Amino acid sequence: MSPAPRTRFTGRTALVTGAGSGLGRAIALALAAEGASVVVAGRTAAPLAQTVALIEAAGGTALAHPTDVTRADEVRTLVRTAVERFGSLDVAVNSAGVFRGGGPVADLSAEDWRTLLDVNVTGVLHALQAEVAQMRTQPGGGAIVNISSNLGPHKSRAGIAGYGASKAAVSALTRGAALDHIADGVRINAVSPGPSDTAMSLLPGESADGRAARMKEASPLGRVSTTDEIAAAVLYLASSDAASVVGADLVIDGGAAA
Repeated sequence: MSPAPRTRFTGRTALVTGAGSGLGRAIALALAAEGASVVVAGRTAAPLAQTVALIEAAGGTALAHPTDVTRADEVRTLVRTAVERFGSLDVAVNSAGVFRGGGPVADLSAEDWRTLLDVNVTGVLHALQAEVAQMRTQPGGGAIVNISSNLGPHKSRAGIAGYGASKAAVSALTRGAALDHIADGVRINAVSPGPSDTAMSLLPGESADGRAARMKEASPLGRVSTTDEIAAAVLYLASSDAASVVGADLVIDGGAAA
C-alpha cells in the first residue's frame, strides 16, 4: 500500500524562478505534487513549457511565465501575473542562477563578474522585493526560499571565487531580508546545495558515470545529492513545518562543508 500523498501546499500559490531545468524544475514538480498551483519562470519559454507539461501530466496545475530576473519590471509583472491567475502568492523559491568565469581571480573577466552579480545577486534582490511587496499585503504572509550554494558561504576552492562571492552575497541577503520582513509575516530562508544531479555539477566533458566515480572520493557521503533531496529541503522551509525557522541557511552537500 503506497503512502497517502502529502498536501502541505494545497490551495496555495507558489512561484519558482529558474524552473526550466535542474533544481528549479525539481522544486516546481515537488510543490505541484503537494498541491500548489505553480508559476514557473525563466528566461526561455520552451523549457518552461516542458516543466508545465510534466506538472500537468502528473495531475498538477502550473503556468509558465518567461522572465529575466535581472529586470525588476519583468519580475514585478511575474508576481502580478501569479496573483491575478491564482489569487495570492504564498511561496516563492528563487532558484535562477548561473556559473561563469571558472579560473583564477586575476583572470576573471568583467563581463563574467557582471553576469554573476546581475543574475545571482541582483536577480534575487529583484525577486525578494517583488515577492515581499505582495506577501506583506496578505493576511497569511508568505514564505520565500533562496537557492544559494555551499561554495562561497560555507566553503571555497580554487577557481570559483567569483561564483562563490555571488552566492555568499545571496546567503547574506537572505539573513538580512529575513530579519527585515519577519514582522511583515514573511519568512525568508535559504538552501545551500553542494553538487547535485544536474548538469551544473559536471566538469567540462565529464559524464554522469565519471562524476559518480569522482564523488566517491570527493564527498564524505560518496555521491551527489539527488534533486529530490534538495527539493525536500526547500519544501520543508517553505511549509508550516518550519514556522519558526527564520534566516536559516540549510546546507545540503553530503558533508563537504562540515
